[in-house]
Amino acid sequence: MDPLRIVFMGSPDFAVPSLVKLHESPHEIVVVASNPDKRRGRRSKPTPTAVKQKALDLELPVLDVEDVKSEEFAGRLAELKPDLFVVVAFRILPEKLLHIPSKGAINLHASLLPRYRGAAPIHWAIIKGEKETGCTVFYLDKKVDTGEIIARVKTKIGKDETTGDLYNRLKVLGADLLVDAVNVIADGKAERIPQQNEQATPAPKLFTENTQVDFSKSAEEVHNLIRGLNPFPVAWCKYDGKKLNIYESAIGPEIYLKPGILFFHDGRLLAGCGKGTVEMRSLQLPGTKRLTGIEFANGYDLSIPLE
Repeated sequence: MDPLRIVFMGSPDFAVPSLVKLHESPHEIVVVASNPDKRRGRRSKPTPTAVKQKALDLELPVLDVEDVKSEEFAGRLAELKPDLFVVVAFRILPEKLLHIPSKGAINLHASLLPRYRGAAPIHWAIIKGEKETGCTVFYLDKKVDTGEIIARVKTKIGKDETTGDLYNRLKVLGADLLVDAVNVIADGKAERIPQQNEQATPAPKLFTENTQVDFSKSAEEVHNLIRGLNPFPVAWCKYDGKKLNIYESAIGPEIYLKPGILFFHDGRLLAGCGKGTVEMRSLQLPGTKRLTGIEFANGYDLSIPLE
């Protein structure tokens, strides 16, 4: 196997294990491209992305990328004469960049493509109640998450597993899969499996509008939404006109409560759903500390329904 000259592109901590694994491999990372430093708080100094910080720790050359569509960026990449672009949790690359490396550009995606194409595949797999997910390495093309598949790895999703739990597991599984894929590309033995577009499902970005709990849905659906949005961006509802964040839940007992009605039962704070109940285990109102269900029941009026 002849080692490849690789441009690695990524920003969040999900991409860090992939960067480390590639750095430990025989391949050469000629530059790490990442988002520019930014302030994480109002008064803080600009700080690097998780990927850039790790690249600096590993003494790898770093390229801050303001605009992936700029001629300057394309020129810098072409000068490096890369064999392969490796992209993990970065931005959408314009088609002109994909022709620069001699062996193409590949991406690590946190789902079993073609399912859950988009920005939030881990969240949506849990929200939709999937029992299994995984990671896919595929060739980038001009459409997002549609390229030919090189390799996939599967893993089970626990019934109470959160996005945070799964995220931490997939970033490690994905890193191993990615290095294996790079090795087979270097050997000239990479598969190119077309995606079955008719099986595709979306994983769109999450906003305030699509993260509100609908208690008319079943307890299982409500619980899946809450764990699917933990630890970020967090599920919410309204209590007494205020936004109430819900961090943790569990499926409650099969007793009848109207949707959104609160009831303290057997040491647990329950909320009625369209079918069944959910136990509210961790909640937070604006300007207050996070509370357990018991603490909320002791401090707030349970006759006020959740909306």
